Amino acid sequence: MAISPEAQIHPSAVIEEGAEIAAGCVIGPFCTVGAQVVLHARVTLKSHVVVCGDTEIGEDTSVFSFAVLGEIPQDLKFKGEASKLRIGARNRIREHVTMNAGTEGGGGLTSVGNDGLFMAGCHVAHDVHIADRVILVNSVAIAGHCVIEDDVIVGGLSGVHQWVRIGHGAIIGAVCMVTNDVMPYGLVQGPRGKLDGLNLVGLKRRGVARADIAALRAAFQALAKGEGSFQQRAGKLSQDSDNAYVKEIVDFILGESDRSFLTPE
Repeated sequence: MAISPEAQIHPSAVIEEGAEIAAGCVIGPFCTVGAQVVLHARVTLKSHVVVCGDTEIGEDTSVFSFAVLGEIPQDLKFKGEASKLRIGARNRIREHVTMNAGTEGGGGLTSVGNDGLFMAGCHVAHDVHIADRVILVNSVAIAGHCVIEDDVIVGGLSGVHQWVRIGHGAIIGAVCMVTNDVMPYGLVQGPRGKLDGLNLVGLKRRGVARADIAALRAAFQALAKGEGSFQQRAGKLSQDSDNAYVKEIVDFILGESDRSFLTPE
């Protein structure tokens, strides 16, 4: 058992033989850590946390009470095959969050990037890939095989349908059901998740230049009111604009997807 002597482990915690626990880790009362688990430096498990399966948690991540990380997928197709959960550094995973390992049909890996905030009661399903600085507000449910890019915020009590992609910098309002891909920097609102504009607040907070925001506004209007299909409008944008932010949207729309898109009203 590779446990650093500098780790602090409460006597009531159960650490299975084979677990790797690095220096500076703090394992609170009544936590359970499985045999294949790797906890990097300064990971904190508050209390009553379960980490199991082939799960790795990056340095300085804090996991709060009653979270369950690395359990088998909630997928009837899962037959016990080897699968993984990989969580990056400096994440805050709050109470009752669940993150499941992957499945053979989705590549066998669920991954979470760095610097995320996962508020109480969130669920991250099998084969989901979440990038950096993502915020999932209370009771968000991300279904299997979704891709959530950098700097996305998903509002409380919202659900994201399986195989959906949410692009860089997008924001989903509270109590939304998102059933189709969301382009980068999009703003989605309403019970059935309609694309209602751009995440202007997020863009301004990140210090995006006025000229770039103006280019994004023009691109959104072109996607909303231009001729042809949504993908055809995106293709025309790629010819008409050399703005890096607009190109990011175009590349996302023209990229491979298993879903259709939320389009501007």
